[in-house]
Amino acid sequence: MNRLKPHAEGTLHKKLVYIRNNWQLYVFFMLPALALTIVFKYLPMGGLAIAFQDYNNRKGIWGSDFIGFAHFMRFLSSPDFITLMANTLKLSIYGLLWGFFPPVILAIIMSRIRSAGIKRNIQLLIYAPNFISVIVMSGMIITFLSPVGPVNQLLGTSSNLMTDPNAFRPIYIASGIWQGAGWASIIYTATLSGVSSELVDACNIDGASLFQQILNIDIPTLKPIMVIQFILSAGQIMSIGFEKALALQTDLNRAASEIIPTYVYKMGLQIGDYSYSTAVGLFNSVINVILLITVNTIVSRLNEGEGL
Repeated sequence: MNRLKPHAEGTLHKKLVYIRNNWQLYVFFMLPALALTIVFKYLPMGGLAIAFQDYNNRKGIWGSDFIGFAHFMRFLSSPDFITLMANTLKLSIYGLLWGFFPPVILAIIMSRIRSAGIKRNIQLLIYAPNFISVIVMSGMIITFLSPVGPVNQLLGTSSNLMTDPNAFRPIYIASGIWQGAGWASIIYTATLSGVSSELVDACNIDGASLFQQILNIDIPTLKPIMVIQFILSAGQIMSIGFEKALALQTDLNRAASEIIPTYVYKMGLQIGDYSYSTAVGLFNSVINVILLITVNTIVSRLNEGEGL
């Protein structure tokens, strides 16, 4: 180890010397990406100021009156607050719990397929739904579940599930799993591809069953990636896209389909209450950050307790 350390330090020194001698190249290639990040990611953050103002289009941000946390209090005291929070959390948490393991299961199944041709065809089928746009997907769902759609014709009924608030959540989550599970399994499939074939052969020689191999080889290999994916997914619990929920929303299922993102969209772009919608969106983002930090802390402590 002592022999490797000077070599590593020498390599690092050479890299630093190279970067110092060619800093113009690094600036040239990094400047466009840095400029785009600043313009489209950081400068728009200045617009969050209107969440604390009685924003007026004619006066602008600098001329509008500052009213503090009035919009936040208005949202928290709104009769819709509990419903919006409950719908958003239920849709997100149920989607996370039901949608987290299908990609793992798909990856394990794909890793056990030895025929390259069959594996390639299956991958094509399970990856394809990811490339269907959300609006097209929503249109397909509405068509399939309509009273004259193929689902009702197959079942011999004429019910319209899109008007049932109790059916909205299962439809939303199931369609999301179907659309994204295949694509989400790529990272797990790539991880399993690095499993040593000698380890698998040793298990076969010892007479380990398929379930035992999955339990003792695949799961431990996937565990670090699963933890990272879970933390990232938990940090996005409140960040449901409004497009799909809005496209599947009807007047009859609004009790279950009205979530914070659709509420922000309607209040901001349809009604034009920019300050209030910005405050609600900022509140949503703060909750996201809190959830991300909380989940990360819990998982870190659990890993420390297991000695990982």
